[in-house]
Amino acid sequence: MIENRETAFMESCELERMAALLQSSGRYRILRRLEPRSVYHAQDGTRTRRAVFIDLETTGLDPATDEIIEMAMVPFDFSPDGRIFSVHESFSRLRDPGRPIPAAVAAINGIKDEMVAGRSIDPAEVEAFLGAAVVVIAHNAGFDRRFAERFCGAFARLAWACSWSEIPWAEEGFTDGTKLGQLAAACGFFYDGHRAAHDCLAGLELLSRVLPRSGRRSLDVLLESARAPRWRIRAVGAPFEHRESLKRRGYRWDPGEDGRARAWFTDVPDGALDAERDFLLREIYRRNDADIDARRVDAFDRYSDRC
Repeated sequence: MIENRETAFMESCELERMAALLQSSGRYRILRRLEPRSVYHAQDGTRTRRAVFIDLETTGLDPATDEIIEMAMVPFDFSPDGRIFSVHESFSRLRDPGRPIPAAVAAINGIKDEMVAGRSIDPAEVEAFLGAAVVVIAHNAGFDRRFAERFCGAFARLAWACSWSEIPWAEEGFTDGTKLGQLAAACGFFYDGHRAAHDCLAGLELLSRVLPRSGRRSLDVLLESARAPRWRIRAVGAPFEHRESLKRRGYRWDPGEDGRARAWFTDVPDGALDAERDFLLREIYRRNDADIDARRVDAFDRYSDRC
């Protein structure tokens, strides 16, 4: 047994030597397989809180008609300055959607009908697992939160943060894309993507990293963004011919549910509210008496259909 460990250690050292040699040539870029960690920082007496990183696989994009087929959650302890301490046992379950999984979906995530047949996820178990969590993080919370809340009401009572939209990846030099796999490659690692548990662990690894330009921890930046209130602006009745201008400015389309009017919408920080109103009056409505629908939102209702 000892001899096997020594052999494995020597092989690892040799592989790292070869990797360093290739990388130093400037002709190669090395990606290392993600090795999930149970501890990122040793506990030093700092007060910590619990977060959960979540990822869902679904039969499609519409939470009103599509179903969850896989849910994974990884809980971890963090400090106010964005350090990650212990990573706890994960939750990973498959679920039978009650109908065939579309072939295009199965081609992406590898989840087939026979894998989910007869499988279920208990909402009560999900709520118990969330336990003492104070924030849920997803790499596209605008997608995951809507499905999660529909499935289990406990998600509606928690703050949410989005590691995709609330960290300025491009400003930090990540110009090849902001999907999990693209960010992982830019950080020098790879993983088995498109399964919920693997995506959670990759997302957690990204949150542990120090951003190259600001020198801040990714999780610190994300938490700061999540704590900051924003304004949800809805451009109700915006002329159809200006839809491309709204899209370029980051507006998304709300088809209208639960009595809401259909509208283009966006979220802006406190300091940008007046400028956004001016843009809508000048460029979209082109009149000064238009009624701009703006309401304050925070992490407890951001990304939710309840907004």
